[in-house]
Amino acid sequence: MYPEGHAVSNSESERQSLFRVGLLPVHHPEAVVSLPVQLGFTAGPIDRTGPLSIETVTSTQALEALEDDYERLNRVTGNGLPFALHDWHLSWCRQWLNCNPRVRDDLAIHVMRNRAGICAAILPMLRSVRTLGPLRVCSFNMLGPDPGLSETRFSLVEPGFEDAAAAAIQQHLAATSDWDWVNWSGLSPAFAEALGRHAALVWLEPQPGYLIDLPPSWEQLRTQLKRNIRESLRHCYNSLKREGLEFELAVHTEGAELEAALERFFELHTLRAQLTGVSLHPDHFRYEGARKFLRDVCARLAARNIARVFELRIGGEVVASRIGFVVGHTLYLYYSGFKPPWGRYSVATTIQAEAIKYAIACGLKSVDLSPGRVVSKTRWSPREVLYGRAVQFCAGRKAHWARLLYQLSSGERLTLLAPLLGRFERQGN
Repeated sequence: MYPEGHAVSNSESERQSLFRVGLLPVHHPEAVVSLPVQLGFTAGPIDRTGPLSIETVTSTQALEALEDDYERLNRVTGNGLPFALHDWHLSWCRQWLNCNPRVRDDLAIHVMRNRAGICAAILPMLRSVRTLGPLRVCSFNMLGPDPGLSETRFSLVEPGFEDAAAAAIQQHLAATSDWDWVNWSGLSPAFAEALGRHAALVWLEPQPGYLIDLPPSWEQLRTQLKRNIRESLRHCYNSLKREGLEFELAVHTEGAELEAALERFFELHTLRAQLTGVSLHPDHFRYEGARKFLRDVCARLAARNIARVFELRIGGEVVASRIGFVVGHTLYLYYSGFKPPWGRYSVATTIQAEAIKYAIACGLKSVDLSPGRVVSKTRWSPREVLYGRAVQFCAGRKAHWARLLYQLSSGERLTLLAPLLGRFERQGN
């Protein structure tokens, strides 16, 4: 199954554990019988007519009580990203909520239900207030504004409820005073269109994501790839073989092994970021707050068999590491790192390829290469998914002032203010 090396993983046991926790892809034969349950269907049709009620959750205690609603919406939307999971949001609040004394954050998680009380949408937001002298700015942002850790921040809206959810949130915002703008992100095409019908939005460049739709075997996928990536893969494996080196893929999923693998990942991620003469890779975990967050969220997700740490070992030495999350029928590939002396063997490409093989062996449907239009992702000929982004300014006399404040906060033309604006960044507790 892993012809170029050895895999410390039992794909059949992985498949069974995914099924037990309800994460087996719905296209798998074993899941067909339980499909209505997995997708959260109830007996009889769901009422998609009429307005939605809206409740705003403002405390972490109330957020904890939404676990079942999150689970259902993640299933019915087919979400494959970890950033909309209940555990991710709880960990985020634990680490980042009000971590900067110059920023006042209040949870504003908008929960929408139909007339039967079934949750049809969750719009997880923060109400953030920044004050500098007489200047006061209040904005709504999707939950997850952190140092690049929540790569895509979006809402959970059940298909068919997009227009009702857009109408409900706009009515709520119209009745809410004292805000300057809303940062919308991670918008699906249907929800973006619905929001555009109910509000005046300033559209921004969408965020691109990249998914590999997996065939049943690695060989089938490899034959579909372009020549350049096939050559790169041959180099990865042949360069090791020529020097008599064998690799081993270890997949850590729980307990002390996962915890230790995370610490090794931090080290390798930092080493990669310190490389010169190559494309810039920021060290997203240079602050202890970011490390605490990843430890916490991985521990939570490991309890649900979602977290993965992939390690590439050569001669017993860990030379490359990559974090992954199995969400629904998708393996999401998160941040990575490697030891620079092994870079000439392209170990970063090797561990990526081995993680993709792992996903195929587990019967998953796709691999998400994470957002960002870079060659290391596009050369796999993935399917591009665009996540809509927009800004909505308050109405009335404050509108012009709000637009000016937004330009100041985004800061493209005012680089001299960068040190000042940096005081409002979140670095964690």
